[in-house]
Amino acid sequence: MSDDIVENGHEENGDVPEIELIIRASTIDGRRKGACLFCHEYFMELYLLAELKTISLKVTTVDMQKPPPDFRTNFEATPPPILIDRGLAILENEKIERHIMKSVPGGHNLFVQDKEVATLIENLYTKFKIYITKYESTDTNEASQPLLSQLMKINDFLAKRATRFLTGDTMSCFDCELMPRLQHIRIGAKAFRNFEIPTKFSALWRYMFNMYELEAFRQSCPADQDIISHIKNQLGLRTKARIELETPVYSTSIPILNEA
Repeated sequence: MSDDIVENGHEENGDVPEIELIIRASTIDGRRKGACLFCHEYFMELYLLAELKTISLKVTTVDMQKPPPDFRTNFEATPPPILIDRGLAILENEKIERHIMKSVPGGHNLFVQDKEVATLIENLYTKFKIYITKYESTDTNEASQPLLSQLMKINDFLAKRATRFLTGDTMSCFDCELMPRLQHIRIGAKAFRNFEIPTKFSALWRYMFNMYELEAFRQSCPADQDIISHIKNQLGLRTKARIELETPVYSTSIPILNEA
């Protein structure tokens, strides 16, 4: 496995538990952060807890194209994310999420109940994948383009709530779920379909700006090229760009900062 890419939240007295999160490495260089959505989501959640000093966080990348012997010995072919809490390894996404919520100190505070938000962001990534692989219409009218329509609903919801994040002015699990997907949409839809999130969705862009300001997002966000590579490999798409030769970039600029 690669060198640790982040260590955060250590306490000298050792009272806080050390949590290790093993995530997928870049499919380009095999070392830096890859673009697995679940890895990004859990990385953000655990980083927030490390900032609060309820845990000590260690994040390690593993190249699944060439998994090292110690990884194969311990986990066979199980792909990351993998959470290790005081010697206990949790291997499945649903179990990792449940463990963070119920067993990681402070984790329960991230898991708020909000059915409206849960419904609002559900299936967003599925619509994105359908759009870049199957949606052929050139009509970008919101009523006829499912991805754009759902982005508009999220924008309108954020405008109505007028809070920094989805459920209020503090982060929740829903933000850790939504923002990695928005970043994939921002980078992937542009790369494969020349689609950009409309600037008229000002509430959505303000939300993304708030997320970009967070160290938890900046530390966990993969490079644009890794997002493109991940989507290309996952969906069998092609791109003319030679992304493996490019210097990694991280798109976090906001096109509407000067708008009211």
